[in-house]
Amino acid sequence: MTTSPGLDAPDHRGRTGLDRVGRDLDRNPDVVVRDVELTSQGWHVLRRTTFDYRRRDGRWVTQQRETYDRGNGAVVLPYDAERQRVLLTRQFRFPAYVNDHPDGMLVEAAAGLLDGDEPLAAIRRESAEELGVTLGPLTHVLDAYMSPGSVTERLHFYAAPYTPADRTGSGGGLEEDGEDIEVLELPFAEALAMVRDGRVTDGKTILLLQWAALDGPFAGAGVGARAAAGTHAGSAAEFVPGHR
Repeated sequence: MTTSPGLDAPDHRGRTGLDRVGRDLDRNPDVVVRDVELTSQGWHVLRRTTFDYRRRDGRWVTQQRETYDRGNGAVVLPYDAERQRVLLTRQFRFPAYVNDHPDGMLVEAAAGLLDGDEPLAAIRRESAEELGVTLGPLTHVLDAYMSPGSVTERLHFYAAPYTPADRTGSGGGLEEDGEDIEVLELPFAEALAMVRDGRVTDGKTILLLQWAALDGPFAGAGVGARAAAGTHAGSAAEFVPGHR
C-alpha cells in the first residue's frame, strides 16, 4: 500500500490530512468546495482548491484558487510613552530584496508565527527572542488578513508599554532559525517619519505606527503633525518629547 507524507502518513512536521483542509466549509451557502489538491508542502503548504461560487446575479460558476498556508501570527509594538520611544527590528528579508527593495533590510515590528501557541503567549515569546524585552500588559489592537488574495494568514496585532528596566535580554532572534535581528529603539516621531519617507515599508509595522499616532499611546501628542511637517529626528538628542 502506497502512502503519501502529509496526506495519509505523517510528513516531516508530523502532519496528515493536508489535502482535507477546507473540504467541510459550509458557512457560506454561496460557496461549495469540490476538491482540494496539495501542490507543494515544505515548511508551509500550498493548495489548489476547486469550488462552485454563486455570483450576485444567481449564476453558479466553478473557480480555482491557490492558497498559501503558513499559519497565523502575532505582532507587537512596544512603546515607552514617557520617553516617546518605540522598539522595532531590522532584518534581511529575501522576498522584499528580490522584489526591488534596495538591500532587503526591512525595519519591522517584532512578529512571529503562533506555532501552536495562543497569540498572547506567542508574542511574549517573540518579544523576548527578537527584542530582548519582557512585556507587561498587552493591548489587543486588531486582527487582520494581510494578503487575502492568496495567503491564509491572520495576524493578531498588539501594543504594550515598556521601560528601560524591561529590556532584560539582548534580543537578536534565534541563530538556529537563521535569524540575525538588529534591535532599534527609536523616537516615535522618527519612526513615523520613516513611514512617510519610505524607510519603513512593512505593512504590519505601518499599521501599528499609524494606530499609535491616531488612537494609541501617542494620539494627541502632536507627534504625527511634526512628522507630517518633515521633522525627521535622527537621534534622541534631536527629538524634543511632547507632553500629553
